Amino acid sequence: MVTLADVEAMKKQVQGLVEENTVLRIENTKLRDRLSQVEHETVHKTLKQGKEHLESIYDEGFHICNLFYGQRRENDEECMFCRELLDRK
Repeated sequence: MVTLADVEAMKKQVQGLVEENTVLRIENTKLRDRLSQVEHETVHKTLKQGKEHLESIYDEGFHICNLFYGQRRENDEECMFCRELLDRK
């Protein structure tokens, strides 16, 4: 037989679990937001590094466009296809 004291103890336990669940949900939301921010920063940094790498290849006198990739630019002339890649945002 369940007594009133048992019911009160269960109510307190449930209330404690609900409070803990609420705290964990808030913490989870904050962690997801932070993870999203870090992922965005990582992707942006990776893209920036890739573009810098392409710029250095181009500055060394090589094509980076898909038509002539890796071929030396004659007399270091500008290539409109390469420039278009470098000027993209």
